[in-house]
Amino acid sequence: MNVFVETIVATEPAKRNRSFYELSRGLSAKDLLQHLRELDQFRKATPNLYDKVRAILFLYAGFRFFLTESKDVPAVGKIPYAGFEDLLARRFEHAISTFLGELDAHGPNATLFSALADSYHHLSFQILADQVRKSVRSSKGNQWMFRVGHQEEHPIRIHPALLQRTDSSLFYPILHEHTSVRMDLTHSGWSDIFFLGMDYPEGARVINLSIDLGVFGRDKDILPPLHAYVRVIPDPVLRLTSIDLNTTKDVHDLADLFNFGNDYLSLVKAGVIASGLIPPSFEGTNQSLPDILARIVAPGMGIELVTKVNDIPKGSRFAVSTNLLGSIISLLMRATGQTKNLTGGLDESERRLVASRAILGEWIGGSGGGWQDSGGVWPGIKAIQGTFAQEGDPEFNISRGTLLPRHRVLEGEEVHPEIGEKIMNSLVLMHGGMASNVGPILEMVTEKYLLRGEQETQARQQTNEIFDNILAAIKDGDVQKLGANTARNFAGPIKTIIPWASTYFTEQIIARAKKEFGSDYYGFLMLGGMSGGGMGMFVNPARYEEYKLRVLELLRSTKQELSDSLPFAMEPVVYNWRINPKGSWGTLHQGNEALMPEQYYAIHVSQLVKKDPETISYIRRAEIDFFTTYCEQNNLAYPLLRTIVSNLFKVSDPTAQGNRSVENEKADRIKRENGFDYIQHEDIREELQKGRIGLSRNRLAAETSIEDVQPTDITQLSDTQEYTQAGEAAIRAGKVAVMSLAAGVGSRWTKGAGVIKALNPFVEINGVHRSFLEIHLAKTRRVAEHYQTDIPHVVATSYLTHEPIRKQLAHTRNYGYGGKVFLSAGRSIGQRFVPTERDLRFMWEEMPQETLDENKQKVRDAVRSSMINWAKAKGEGTDYVDNIAAQRFSPLGHWYEVSNLLRNGTLAQLLREQPQVETIMLHNIDTLGADVHAAVLGYHLASGNALTFEVVPRRIEDRGGGLARVNGHVRLLEGLAQPREEDELALSYYNSMTTWIQVDPLLKLFGLSRQDVQNGDEALLAKAVRSVAQRIPTYVTIKDVKYRWGHGQEDIYPVAQIEKLWSDMSALPDVKCGYVVVPRSRGQQMKDPAQLDSWVTDGSKDYVVSLGTFE
Repeated sequence: MNVFVETIVATEPAKRNRSFYELSRGLSAKDLLQHLRELDQFRKATPNLYDKVRAILFLYAGFRFFLTESKDVPAVGKIPYAGFEDLLARRFEHAISTFLGELDAHGPNATLFSALADSYHHLSFQILADQVRKSVRSSKGNQWMFRVGHQEEHPIRIHPALLQRTDSSLFYPILHEHTSVRMDLTHSGWSDIFFLGMDYPEGARVINLSIDLGVFGRDKDILPPLHAYVRVIPDPVLRLTSIDLNTTKDVHDLADLFNFGNDYLSLVKAGVIASGLIPPSFEGTNQSLPDILARIVAPGMGIELVTKVNDIPKGSRFAVSTNLLGSIISLLMRATGQTKNLTGGLDESERRLVASRAILGEWIGGSGGGWQDSGGVWPGIKAIQGTFAQEGDPEFNISRGTLLPRHRVLEGEEVHPEIGEKIMNSLVLMHGGMASNVGPILEMVTEKYLLRGEQETQARQQTNEIFDNILAAIKDGDVQKLGANTARNFAGPIKTIIPWASTYFTEQIIARAKKEFGSDYYGFLMLGGMSGGGMGMFVNPARYEEYKLRVLELLRSTKQELSDSLPFAMEPVVYNWRINPKGSWGTLHQGNEALMPEQYYAIHVSQLVKKDPETISYIRRAEIDFFTTYCEQNNLAYPLLRTIVSNLFKVSDPTAQGNRSVENEKADRIKRENGFDYIQHEDIREELQKGRIGLSRNRLAAETSIEDVQPTDITQLSDTQEYTQAGEAAIRAGKVAVMSLAAGVGSRWTKGAGVIKALNPFVEINGVHRSFLEIHLAKTRRVAEHYQTDIPHVVATSYLTHEPIRKQLAHTRNYGYGGKVFLSAGRSIGQRFVPTERDLRFMWEEMPQETLDENKQKVRDAVRSSMINWAKAKGEGTDYVDNIAAQRFSPLGHWYEVSNLLRNGTLAQLLREQPQVETIMLHNIDTLGADVHAAVLGYHLASGNALTFEVVPRRIEDRGGGLARVNGHVRLLEGLAQPREEDELALSYYNSMTTWIQVDPLLKLFGLSRQDVQNGDEALLAKAVRSVAQRIPTYVTIKDVKYRWGHGQEDIYPVAQIEKLWSDMSALPDVKCGYVVVPRSRGQQMKDPAQLDSWVTDGSKDYVVSLGTFE
């Protein structure tokens, strides 16, 4: 039997848990390919979900980590464009069929195998998502919501108590849900991910606490942090308000209710739908929402739903969104008679139904979470464990376990009578200020579980032992043992399974607390998917209050040190907290007590004053009038007035990032200090607004001939070995320097957060987190030490990055590199623009786009529609100013990073201090494998090239152009300039951006000599730069930037910026260029954190580490 199939279908654990990597290492490329083709037939035939998904992940890993990397497989080939289109459109089976057909017709190659790997990877998660949806829809309490087709069949009615006003009041009663959040003590290696729970129920178990919160130093009381309110209103609408997001909306039709991207109310809408109030089966039916509400409530009447989160920051890792969904669902189930009691607690069956519907709500809204996340609906300390599927369960004969786990509130002999108090007086809960995307991590966990990597499998077994230890510590009342095990969990299994769960910030906090607290430090607790946001630390209870303050000080000072290099969304906080003994709880407010929270009125009054009073119902006006009296009696009048004025006139938006005038002054200073060209800016803005430049205008003419290069156009790295001796001689003679491009902020790396990518400490090497820049200097150090020479290292910066990089290099003594390090300051900046509708539509509708999962795609489409409306409202092509000053500008592209060397005096200083330098090796900050390679340098010198570019064999993920014959001329073609989308996949090689530059020919191109550079005539140098800049195309690009507001909330906006790109130097006919093909380990660019796990698995990290000498 095929060894992979045998492993997948095995019932005995020893066989079933064999590692895919171990099974594959001994197979030749030919044998492995044959095994994988057989495995593909098996996965198509098997009806078992687990077997199918594990087989598909085996196929992904086999193609990605073995065949694509095999020396026996040709490195280059072609990807059929039809299969690529299927892949983008989520037609994964069609894509696989097309790619396998190409394999049969033209034989194997690494490019094609990368496409197969990507297709299998997407297919596996599509199948998992489909099964989760099916299980959610099939849950007993949810089935009816997908079957009711018309309002006449809708069984939901409002509870009679909500229609009864007291004799002395105009106001309808308000039903109020108070809900806690959940905290996980055990983590258990992300075992609450749905698929792990469904396949490995015996290992899917956590200890989960329901907790109430307040912010230390801010809040007087510790309360349930989540609140939802509902009442009937005399208007035939759904009136939705989120107090914490400062937004409200009257929903008049189903289309708006099912649109999750046109406002900030997507989670509230999802709760309305998942509760059954407006069931999901009504989507797209064009039924009248007022008619539906008339049936549920009464003719002419509607429902108002208000939510309030007590200022818990985003990224808290307390599952706020899931528990808020649970709160909304519990509330609306009570309000429509779907629970036994209108008020008080819920019984176990009701809680399980709420949990199931919360998962449904997350699916509807396009988000996701683990099955323990709705634990705040339950009271106290719970053990939550996966359950085996039984006959009657929707998962029976599909997976070993069920979608929903079993919750057991720990009580009696299972818990020490004082353990709650002991934990509450020892565990310091905090938010470090980081808000990271855990989505890629959850995918990594699922992959590693199914592939059974040796270390990861051992780590998962350790989590079972640690779970038992934590359970025992709770029973014994031993909080020190509890802290020791949570710390062991983080340092061992968690970081072994996913190294990226930790951050440099987290490690610094732990190290500093250990050093300062000594034996009073009991252990660290990671909450949720990764650290940096919500975290915990066990300390000696005798000094608990003292240490809370000290932890807050540690968080703030460490965040201040690292704010340039890590994506912080907010200031750190420490919480006051307690265990909630009741779970989600309902209360009814009647008569004159039937008022919403005070912040509600600040939001609504600012909206109502814009309306004709006659259009506002009398009850609504009377309520506001009554509330003003309430305010007077409770000293709320002035704060309320300030908020109303702010909402009404937008003078001092309480959620804005600082005062606008202060940011404007900073922006003016940035312009002055960086030589902002006002005349050029006005010209560019006019060109953009009139449509003379834009995304579509970036492209070459449609009739341009784009062909793949010939073998004679390139040189393979293996063919450069004869030049090694010449290269070594140049290195020893001090004739080479290195230039790292570090002007950017890595918009993809931190999703527009504005973090300096060069300084981001993203990977642990030799037990220490290292940044991109440190890795590059470590490589230069190793080569310099090997050849006993001095290699100058130039770091190109910009207004965004210069000062932080300067400080970091000074603080670390250039990360231990003893050679010369120069900073080349940016001299060119551009003002970002609000993009045009034309460019946004071109990017989203005409350029290739990967389709998302059905509900996520609906959300994305709605968000994009909102972004187009935002651009039109702000003014297409106008200056982008709605952000902090630093986010309003951008460097003008990496072409200027090289030309800046001439104007800012850096090249002059370099040549003055080391005049023998003749060659500069330029590389992107994220091209981690590039170093001073003697053979490539020797080849470059012998070739007579002014520029020698390094290229890599193309893989499916390489987007953005490549090496081509453009109208017969060999050059690098930027993706922005491609006249046709299909041209890119026909190009065998992708640009790594690493360039060997010969200094004197470059100066000659600019019409300069070394003496001209030394003389430093600014007018002459500026003229020289302009003369070449005019020959380089200018591109309009769209980048994402983050706008942060509130408590860790952030929006991502598209902005337009102008760039000139270095690779277009290869298009100049008077510049002699050459091209060397290097391995991907040398030329791969790290653009997205989602690449990190594969970067480790395929050996690229080890390769990079081997190139450097680290402190």
